[in-house]
Amino acid sequence: MRSRTTFDLQYAHRFYGFRGEAQYLHGHTGVLTIEVEDSVEPGVNMVFPCNEIQKTAWSVLKNFDHALILREDDPLLPAVLAVYDKQGIRNGAPTNTMKGEAFKTALATAYPDCRLVVTKETMTVEGMIKIVYDLLKDKLNIAKITFTSGVNAASEEYPVTRTVDRCPACGIALVNGVCPKCGYKK
Repeated sequence: MRSRTTFDLQYAHRFYGFRGEAQYLHGHTGVLTIEVEDSVEPGVNMVFPCNEIQKTAWSVLKNFDHALILREDDPLLPAVLAVYDKQGIRNGAPTNTMKGEAFKTALATAYPDCRLVVTKETMTVEGMIKIVYDLLKDKLNIAKITFTSGVNAASEEYPVTRTVDRCPACGIALVNGVCPKCGYKK
């Protein structure tokens, strides 16, 4: 069975090298849906609490919310960083409180202090799905990711080959046999 949760993400990007409207810097409201698959946990009668899926995923996804997403070879990138340096906000500002965990993968690097994500490939809906799966595949039993941005949408299904030891009281994943939420020990 599957549990599903949704995230709204506001971001700006452009398709560097693309011929068409998307070559210009523009913004979107994106809707990301993550489906997690496992057995229904007796006692809590659910696959995985959706609020726990959100907490797990949001720790990295918040880097994409109200962020600028540029490809690593985009000539706008050094210009944006130069402006941030001039303003003194490249390394953060007291008002920048919604920062996620910094990350660096083969597909993307997050710079939470300056609300910037730098990608290897153009940030399309398909690209976002690849990045999100790469970031969360070891944290959640992801069965499907869907991302919609404007009139663009894509989804990808993934084989779920493992089960996660979960708390019989909370339904969330155990860490070294202990529930991080309620303290249950296996």
